[in-house]
Amino acid sequence: MKRILKSIAVLGLVGAGLLIPGLTSTDALRAEESDTPWVVAAPGRLEPKGGMINIGTAIIGRISEVYIALNDEVEQNELLLKLDDAEARARLAAAETQADVREKTRDDGNLNKDRKDVRDAEDEVYRAERAATGARIELDYALSGRRNGTVTERTLRDARRRLEQADDRVQKARVKVARAQADPNLPAPSPAEAAVSEARAQVAIAEALLDKTRVRAPRTGRVLILRAKSGEMVAPNPQAPLVVIGDMTGMQVTAEVDEVDVAKVEVGQKAYVTSISYPDKEFEGKVSKVAPALASPVIMQRGARRATDVEILEVTIELEGDVPLLPGMRVDAFFRK
Repeated sequence: MKRILKSIAVLGLVGAGLLIPGLTSTDALRAEESDTPWVVAAPGRLEPKGGMINIGTAIIGRISEVYIALNDEVEQNELLLKLDDAEARARLAAAETQADVREKTRDDGNLNKDRKDVRDAEDEVYRAERAATGARIELDYALSGRRNGTVTERTLRDARRRLEQADDRVQKARVKVARAQADPNLPAPSPAEAAVSEARAQVAIAEALLDKTRVRAPRTGRVLILRAKSGEMVAPNPQAPLVVIGDMTGMQVTAEVDEVDVAKVEVGQKAYVTSISYPDKEFEGKVSKVAPALASPVIMQRGARRATDVEILEVTIELEGDVPLLPGMRVDAFFRK
């Protein structure tokens, strides 16, 4: 243990730039490596399995509802929070009305019979997409209702099934459109048909804006950080996510291996990490992923840098078993011989 601590001290001097100029970390540790169980040491940061997922909003708005709390388990596509959507819903309703009016005008005119298959397929896509939107909103509220106890599991299963059926219907309808439009002798659309297509495009735009007022979980995980409160104004900011989730079924470490030690690390290699929170414990793991290119350090900055500097290799270590470490902790990673 004393020898390991001594080696860590040497690494710290290298990071601080206090060793003799020209002396690398490999040179400084060469004498130590012959008697230690590891060949490379690197700083690292603890993460949930698959990394921490930062979630924010795509638009500026006021939060109207927050459906989750810290430490909640959420599933993929579950509604986490909602922005005020009164304006977005009004725009969508207006666009749908305009599309319906133009569709009726088209149907009352003289239509080219050679384009009937295309018109029917496009109409089917439009109606299938409207049904899918309704089913998605229904599932949003079913999931939030299950969390507060107002929705049964059976109701939730039915909502999931309706969304799956609606999405399947959309995909099949789009295939029909593609096949119908593949006819090389297909006449050009009439002005009335073009007007319908334009109106439906406006519906799709309004629907996309409405969907941006819903913030959903991109994957299953646990809520680790929650910075959203009902009534707050929020805006897109990648540096300050509203929600952070992670898969806590396992833990991993992202370590930054110095460029001179890259050749000593490979996938499948045994490793262990230590933390100042548990000074007498070593947490075993295995290298699961090695980045394909070098990058600038993020965990430990080393003085003034240039934009072209690339000094570290990002390496992922999967830890074994259930560890008491918390996401975000800084650790020291040691790669075994």
